[in-house]
Amino acid sequence: MLTDRKGLRPKQGDWVEVRSVPEILATLDQEGKLDGLPFMPEMLQFAGQRVQVTARADKTCDTINNSGGRRMLNTIHLETRCDGIAHGGCQASCLLFWKEEWLKRPAGEKAATEDRQGAAGARFDVAQLQAATLQKADASTSSDEPRYSCQATELLKATTPLAWWDVRQYWRDWRSGNVRLTRIARVLAKAAFNAMQRRRGGARGFPRIPARSERVVADQKLGLRAGELVRVKDVQAIVNTLDDNSKLRGLWFDAEMVPYCGDTYRVQQRVNQIIDERTGKMIRFKNECIMLEGVICQSEYSRGRLCCPRGIASYWREAWLERAEACNETMYKDAEQKQSEVMRVSA
Repeated sequence: MLTDRKGLRPKQGDWVEVRSVPEILATLDQEGKLDGLPFMPEMLQFAGQRVQVTARADKTCDTINNSGGRRMLNTIHLETRCDGIAHGGCQASCLLFWKEEWLKRPAGEKAATEDRQGAAGARFDVAQLQAATLQKADASTSSDEPRYSCQATELLKATTPLAWWDVRQYWRDWRSGNVRLTRIARVLAKAAFNAMQRRRGGARGFPRIPARSERVVADQKLGLRAGELVRVKDVQAIVNTLDDNSKLRGLWFDAEMVPYCGDTYRVQQRVNQIIDERTGKMIRFKNECIMLEGVICQSEYSRGRLCCPRGIASYWREAWLERAEACNETMYKDAEQKQSEVMRVSA
């Protein structure tokens, strides 16, 4: 059973310091967890660092059973993402969860709670942390196919169900500084409108996604690399590449991706493998996809998990992108043509 311990209580924008490794190990149980949430080897590199809080993780989303929202206690998100180095090179780049017991006020600030001293009674060490990244083998697990254990695969054990109609979650979103009242009002208004449209038999709601105007066979490969600037194509161009299930080669185009259409971003990485949160197995993509810097799920249209702070990175097919240089060249030619027309008319 999860317990609210009324501890550090940092809010969005606050600065905290990650405790030392011995201090953190002292908080873990015999499975390397606190309240069911694992502390992972990828998090060791942040020990002793001063990091800013991006959001309180008072709630999160269920990506295992897709049941909607989940309630979480005494947990926050920092400007830290998992690099997957201890989990077979998983490239999901998940936003890490941090228990408040693993953090403290930065040196020189008044502490909200008494700092831990040493690691007396620690039941876990660094070597055991590494071993805990693999699930225990059973009769259904083949020896040559590892099953990983991480914060994402264990999330249901670290949370409790959160009903979509529990309005207290939005009060907590505002109180913690996660979301402004204006955004909460906007998101809820859109959700109410969309619900009304569904009752009317699937009438169109938000975001506005047009119907497919033509079927485009999208097999282009740009060979994009990290650091390159790309422009996300407009919604209509992307929709024309999708099948009847709104997918392109198995990758779904999500409503949360629509706000990014038409804008320019930098390529973060090519993604070819991620851990399946349901099974713990590594999924290897037949067709690599692209992750863009700062392009994440904003949970403005996701039913049952609005204003979720988890910030899951979006995956993009290269057919949905174009190099910014090509875009700029086209814009320049269009502007040059318009200028020529203006000069011809003026003459």
